[in-house]
Amino acid sequence: MARAFTDRVHGTDPEAWDNPAPCEGWAARDVVRHLVEWFPDFLKAGAGVELPKGPSVDDDPVAAWAKHRDGVQALLDDPATKHKLLSNPHIGEIPLDQAVDQFYTADVFMHTWDLARATGQSEHLDPAKCAQLLEGMLPLDDVLRASGQYGPRVEVPEGADVQTRLLAFIGRKP
Repeated sequence: MARAFTDRVHGTDPEAWDNPAPCEGWAARDVVRHLVEWFPDFLKAGAGVELPKGPSVDDDPVAAWAKHRDGVQALLDDPATKHKLLSNPHIGEIPLDQAVDQFYTADVFMHTWDLARATGQSEHLDPAKCAQLLEGMLPLDDVLRASGQYGPRVEVPEGADVQTRLLAFIGRKP
């Protein structure tokens, strides 16, 4: 999932980092900022893991993402990660690698579309991953909306493709 996002980061014209993004009040660089800022705190609080800090997204969003992505990959590549748990008051204790996949990988995947839309790049997302995420999220509709992390569901035509349905579910206007 990080590869597609990384491709969009590298494909962003330097003049496009301040383009408006689909998330209200965000610019393209804020999509990167979101991904590199919330996850380190989540890991530190829940598993005592500290990711290496990169440059500011304001100064260099490409380098900030690269440093962050490499830190997450190193965590996943570390054999000790398989034996670590993440503890969170909302989800309890789960294996750290599962927490990364469940919470972060999905976030990177969905925000790939946001960055692509903001910067005029390919908005195509893997349909199988879209279907998997949508299937897992549909039963949690009320919980997800209450979290404040998702906008109101957007209506789409019957028969819309799975990417359109996923994006609409999370509050985007595809």
